[in-house]
Amino acid sequence: MVRLTVDLIAKNSNLKPRKEETLAQCLKKITHINFSDRNIDSIDDLSLCRNLSVLYLYDNRISQVTNLNYTTNLTHLYLQNNCISCIENLSSLKKLEKLYLGGNYIAVIEGLEGLEELRELHVESQRLPLGEKLLFDPRTLHSLAKSLSTLNISNNNIDDIKDLEILENLNHLIAVDNQLMHVKDLELLLKKLMKLWKMDLNGNPVCLKPKYRDKLILTSKSLEFLDGKEIKDMERQFLMNWKASKDAKKISKKRRSRSEDASNSYISNFETVHHIVPVYYPQVGKPKVIFFSDVQRYLVHGNASSKCSQEDKTTITEDIRNLSLKESESSLTKNDIHEPHLLQNPKVKENLSEKKE
Repeated sequence: MVRLTVDLIAKNSNLKPRKEETLAQCLKKITHINFSDRNIDSIDDLSLCRNLSVLYLYDNRISQVTNLNYTTNLTHLYLQNNCISCIENLSSLKKLEKLYLGGNYIAVIEGLEGLEELRELHVESQRLPLGEKLLFDPRTLHSLAKSLSTLNISNNNIDDIKDLEILENLNHLIAVDNQLMHVKDLELLLKKLMKLWKMDLNGNPVCLKPKYRDKLILTSKSLEFLDGKEIKDMERQFLMNWKASKDAKKISKKRRSRSEDASNSYISNFETVHHIVPVYYPQVGKPKVIFFSDVQRYLVHGNASSKCSQEDKTTITEDIRNLSLKESESSLTKNDIHEPHLLQNPKVKENLSEKKE
């Protein structure tokens, strides 16, 4: 195994010390160090490399991030495909802008509090135990809320990304090959991420849902690329027109439904107030309907006005009872009477007696 030391750095550096120039002075000039795929398993004290800004250590065997406390000018750190299980000892890297940690053993995104300049975080394809998924520490997300613009969380068995809504300046989200299922969850997230213009979700079950792409385009006005495909103005305008037409039809349908309900309610109330008795006259050919007004009901229940005399009540009731029977009473037979109560009418009885004789 190999330990990364300043001597190793100096030996592999292209810098040639000037006369009377010390090793420390020489190391101070170094801004980029590339020791990728060199079987490095640990990091020694690099405090002499004070101006180091870019450090490539991917494809090694590093299990713990240490001794970077004094590399305070570091802006880019590449640690993908190592054996790191915990994000730690990075709080002093105040100028760090890009952090690459893909292909490690990290289960929780944490330990990044205070990195206010971090713009890109790549934690894709963590080698997690079967059934586990990558999680996010709320404190770290809160710390990155204003700075993070690019996040890569692909291939981590993630089924929920609601927590990412706090990343208000996120403009590129890469979350391919996860377990995202619900379009509604993505719609809610897009309503929060107002600056997101590029999103890649290929390989998630949600991509197979009906109108998945259409719904997300309609939800986000800022989105310009979805799953590697550009969202053109014509496509968005067509979907907006389609949605407007659909909404208008829904509103019209609701109005018609309300109108029908009101009409049905009126008819129901009318039938309740008036006692409707259908009477059939076969020789006439059409059914007629007699409306017995409220007067009878009032008389039955004793609710008539006190000002009406008993004689008036009797007269009104008799008039109503005989109103619709005058025209066809002579043509009725007993078999034509479908309403037994009509047999109590004297004139109907008389007519039936005459026909019988």
